[in-house]
Amino acid sequence: MFDLRYHAASLVAVLVALVLGLLLGVAIGDSGLVSSAEKRVRESLRQDVRNAEITSDRLQKQLQADRRYARASYPLLVAGRLRNVDVGLVFLGPVSESTTAQVRSAIQGSGGRLTGILALRVPPDLGEISQAAPGRFQRIESNPGLLSPFGRRIGDQLIFGGTLLRREAAAVFADRAGVVGRYDAVVIARRPQDLSGDAASNTTRLENAIVGGVVATGAPAAGVEPSGTDPSQVEWYRTRGLSSVDNVNTTAGKAALVFALAGARGSFGTGPQAGSLLPGPEALSR
Repeated sequence: MFDLRYHAASLVAVLVALVLGLLLGVAIGDSGLVSSAEKRVRESLRQDVRNAEITSDRLQKQLQADRRYARASYPLLVAGRLRNVDVGLVFLGPVSESTTAQVRSAIQGSGGRLTGILALRVPPDLGEISQAAPGRFQRIESNPGLLSPFGRRIGDQLIFGGTLLRREAAAVFADRAGVVGRYDAVVIARRPQDLSGDAASNTTRLENAIVGGVVATGAPAAGVEPSGTDPSQVEWYRTRGLSSVDNVNTTAGKAALVFALAGARGSFGTGPQAGSLLPGPEALSR
């Protein structure tokens, strides 16, 4: 077996050497073999590459100019739209520092205030919720169906304030910064987790109920995500009555968020589920 392998390897080496020799021979004689037509094709391709590079450079400069224009016009577009409006940012899942910075930037440019940042505990700790809860909600640990009316109360009190929210804040939210509740408008940022069984069903109940409670108040509320989020949460936001912005990391997305929090309705952004980049002209007249 050893001898056969040795001879096979030798044959392969000889073949490789022959192929290399042929290729080198062609390369050495290349100048004599290439026809004038082939030379013209090569020169045409080189010219195409040069033209593409010139076009790319021009488009890059144009894109940079457009971005400078957007940044310069943004303050004029949104100035005062949310004056004296207190906004709460509620993460359905862990906090995202980048999303927080993007939302904060949008709101500050409009005269509004990001007064509170909350991150829902996922999955919910039914034991802690039951211990802090008054009345019938003390039975949540043994009756998770109560998460629905409980969550609606929490959502309602994010806008109007209330005793239940104050008592349950530590149990319901894993992270809190600033004021808990009494917001004039709410931004929702959903970050779904890989859950199953009771953890998944309890999380779904509580998320749906909290958002439903916020929407029922009639206060402006919008779901957000940065460009390219996969999977996108726009459909989730839409089916629960929220406006949405799928490019909050861009200048246009920040402007759309401001208008949504000022009362404009719709799905804004550049993704496949967006209805338009920005609200219509009627939003500008408000």
